[in-house]
Amino acid sequence: MTPEAAEHLDKARVCLMRGRVILAAGVSEDAARDAYLAAFHAAQALIAERTGKDAKTHKGAHVAFARLTKDEPRVDAELRRFLPQSFNMKAVADYELGPDAVIPPEQAAAAIETASRFVERIAALLA
Repeated sequence: MTPEAAEHLDKARVCLMRGRVILAAGVSEDAARDAYLAAFHAAQALIAERTGKDAKTHKGAHVAFARLTKDEPRVDAELRRFLPQSFNMKAVADYELGPDAVIPPEQAAAAIETASRFVERIAALLA
C-alpha cells in the first residue's frame, strides 16, 4: 500500500473514532458528518492506490470510487451507495437551517456503523 493510501485510511479511522465520541455526546449531525468523512478518506485511499492520484472534489471522489468498484464483488451495493448518500448528511450538517437541519441519532449511529464497514472493506482490498 502506498504511503498516501495509508494516510487516508488512518484519517478515515480517526474520523470514525471522533464520530463515535461525538455521537455519544449527543451531537448526531457532527457524528454523521464524520461518518461521511471516514468513507470519503477510505475512498480516497482506494483512488490513490489504484490511480496514483487524489480526487480533487467530493463529486470527483464519488465518481472515481463508483468507477473503481463497479465490478468489485467485495464491495456490495450498500457500500457503493454509501458515499453519495452520506454526503447528503454532511450537507445537512454543514448547510441546512431550521427543522431540516436535524439528523436523528439513530440515523447517525447507522451511518457510523456503515462507515466502519466501508473503511474496513477498503482496508482489506488494499492489504
